[in-house]
Amino acid sequence: MLHLFQSLDRFLVDNQSLWRFEPFFTSRTNTLPWLADNTSLCTWLESLSPEQIEHLKLDNDALVETISDYLPQITQIATWTNLPTLKTRGLQLSRGVDSGVPGRKLQQIVSMGEAALNLHHGSEWLEWCSGKGFLGRILASQSGQAVTSFEYQQALCESGQHEADKQGLTMKFVQGDAFSPDSIDAFNSNQHAVALHACGDLHVSLIHYGSQKQLPALTFSPCCYHLIRAETYQPMSDAAKRSSLALNKSELRIPLQETVTGGERVKRHRIEEMTFRLGFDLLLKEAKGVEQYQPIPSIKKSQLSEGFAAFCHWASEQKGIELPEVDYAEYEEKGRQRYWQMERMSLVQQPFRRALELWLVLDKALYLEQCGYKVKLSQFCSRETTPRNILVHATKR
Repeated sequence: MLHLFQSLDRFLVDNQSLWRFEPFFTSRTNTLPWLADNTSLCTWLESLSPEQIEHLKLDNDALVETISDYLPQITQIATWTNLPTLKTRGLQLSRGVDSGVPGRKLQQIVSMGEAALNLHHGSEWLEWCSGKGFLGRILASQSGQAVTSFEYQQALCESGQHEADKQGLTMKFVQGDAFSPDSIDAFNSNQHAVALHACGDLHVSLIHYGSQKQLPALTFSPCCYHLIRAETYQPMSDAAKRSSLALNKSELRIPLQETVTGGERVKRHRIEEMTFRLGFDLLLKEAKGVEQYQPIPSIKKSQLSEGFAAFCHWASEQKGIELPEVDYAEYEEKGRQRYWQMERMSLVQQPFRRALELWLVLDKALYLEQCGYKVKLSQFCSRETTPRNILVHATKR
C-alpha cells in the first residue's frame, strides 16, 4: 500500500496541470489551458461533438483508450485503481428489514451489509452515522448480535429505534455529535464498526475513535471528501504528511464528479440549468463588468421551463443586481457553447478522479496500518450501483 500510495502521489504531482482546475471557472475563456503544451490534445478536444462528449463521459474505458494517444501516461491509472470486487451472493432479508429504503440505496446497503458480515470480527456492531439504521437492521437480523446505532439527528434516532423495536431487533440508538470527544463513549472493544458513505470528517472521526479503542474491526466506505472543517485536507498517515499535495475543498470534490446517470430527464435538466448559470455569469461579466463569480442559490427545476430571461431576472433579484438591456438569446447561446467547452475540459480531468480518490483512501488505510491494523481495499458493489464503492476493511493485528 505504501508503494502504491507513493506511485500515485508522484503521478498526481507530476500531472497537476491536467486535473487541478475547475472546469466551471476555466471555461470562462475560450482557450483550452493545455494549448501551449499539448496542441494535439486540444485539437482533438475541439473536434468533439456534444454527442461524442456525452458518450466519453459515460464510458471511462473508451475515454482512456482515446485520450491516451495524447496523454499516454493516463493508461497507468487503471493498473493502480483496479481494486478487486467482493463476491456477494445476496442476502435473504427478513420481512420488514428493508422498510422505507429506496431501490438503489437498498442495493448499496445490502452489498455493504453482506461484505461486513463476511468479514466480521467481534461480538457486536457499531453503526456509525446510522441515519434510521437501515444497515444496522441487516446486521442485527442476519447476525443476531447487538447493534449500537450512533446518529446526530434525534428524529432519525427515534424513527430508527421505533422500527427496530417493532421488528424485535437488538438495536440501541445513541444520539450524539461525531465531532464531540464524548462520542468515543459509544465505542467499546467488542465492536465491529461499520459506516456506509460516511462523509469527510465523519469517517475520519470513526478512524480516530475506533483505533484509539482498538476495535477488532472497522469496515467503511468513505464519501464526500470535501465535507471537512478545515480549509484544506488534513493528511492522516506519515506518507501523506510528506506529500507536497495540499488539497483544497474544491479539489476534494473532484472524485465526486463521477455520477451514475439518472435518465434523460435528469440529464436534460442539468444541461439546461448549467447553460443558464454559465450564460448568466457571462452576461454579468460582459454587460456589467462583474469579474468575480456570483454564486446563485439552488433553483426549482420547474422554474427552468420559464426560460433563460426569466432565470436571469430571478438570479439578479437574488443577488440584488440590476440588469441592463441585453440580447438574452445571445447569452443563452453563449452559455450553451460554454457548457460544452466545460464538458470538454472535464474529459481531461475525468480519468484522474479515481486516482485522487484512491490517494485519499490510501491515506486512511496507511494510518490504520500505523495504528496496528491489517487493511484491505476492495469494491463492495458495481459502479452502476454507486461510484462511491470503495470499501476499507481493517482488522486488528
